[in-house]
Amino acid sequence: MAFLDALRAAFKGGAVPRVPLAPGYFYSLPTRFAANACPSEEFEYTSAVRAGFLGNPIAQRAVRIVAEGIAQAPLSSTDLRLTKLITATSAGQPLLETLTAQLLLHGNAFIQIAKDAGGAPIDLFALRPERTKIIAGEDGWPVACQYTVSDKAHVLPLEDEDGWPGVIAIKAMHPIEDHYGASALAAATQAVTIHNAASAWNKALLENAARPSGALVYDTGDGAGLTQEQFERLKNELALAFSGSDNAGRPMLLDGGLKWQSMALSPADMDFAALKSAAAREIALAFGVPPMLLGLPGDNTYSNYREANRALWRLTLLPLANKLLAAIREGLSPWFPDANISIDLDLVPALSEDRERLWKQVSEADFLSRNEKRELLGFEADEVSS
Repeated sequence: MAFLDALRAAFKGGAVPRVPLAPGYFYSLPTRFAANACPSEEFEYTSAVRAGFLGNPIAQRAVRIVAEGIAQAPLSSTDLRLTKLITATSAGQPLLETLTAQLLLHGNAFIQIAKDAGGAPIDLFALRPERTKIIAGEDGWPVACQYTVSDKAHVLPLEDEDGWPGVIAIKAMHPIEDHYGASALAAATQAVTIHNAASAWNKALLENAARPSGALVYDTGDGAGLTQEQFERLKNELALAFSGSDNAGRPMLLDGGLKWQSMALSPADMDFAALKSAAAREIALAFGVPPMLLGLPGDNTYSNYREANRALWRLTLLPLANKLLAAIREGLSPWFPDANISIDLDLVPALSEDRERLWKQVSEADFLSRNEKRELLGFEADEVSS
């Protein structure tokens, strides 16, 4: 048996025994999502989503940019039935958008293949990853998924009795875990905690009338203070004559013993604001979104939005979309053995300049024949070559 055949048999359950896998941990362990949580530790998914997605505008916008971008990307397929399955909604949401968000937030995505009476797939349903646990066999390789809803466990085999796939499991790359993928939200835990704490700090300042612009200090040198009547009169005069936008910049006339002491942000407060901005950029980095597209100031990595948008597609959207489409295509290969589906790069506006440059380079290559040029551009060769 050739080496490739032996390798294929090892991973497909052939005569050559497969190497064992280690049992994987479960993401929904009741661990605490604390401020001092290490990103490499397990985290409780529901609390992490509440704090990092529902409660953080930077993380939510980053996930939406990636998920909606992949869901709206133009597809090129050789089988219309496969395209309809992938572009259909799953529980009211686009399938690709749901899977992308799950991979970013949880690190794993599971698809249940719903079949008709004849065994053909009619729907792809994205399972909630925090409800899904992989069941491994004696050798550690996954054999089924346990889906728990309202304390009721449903076992979904990866393959039925006839060998037809039932569940498609997709995981983000994790270097030390066999069954579950690494979550981008877990990597952004520290940054999310810092950013949320900074927002809470600013909210507390506003609730407490923020920081005063200054203070009136009564100092006569003998230690005497204002009487209650003098204090009330001075407070009313400040409220009526010097507070509000209409009195901004109005000069103040002070009685004897009174002096104005200005207040401003301390260096520690200024460092706190810079720390929040740095945390926002780290969150964007964890989800693969250029900070410029999130409106974050102070980032000079990209010269303009066009370059940032192109980098988003090249470095984040296309690799993740290809990963999802390849996994779905492989899982549905028994029904669509010759089908192929991918992102149509010619219809992506952000990559139009790259495609224009490629077309120009290929068209000016005089040493290539017409059919060779067509194949380089992704077209089929003409029947009559020139």
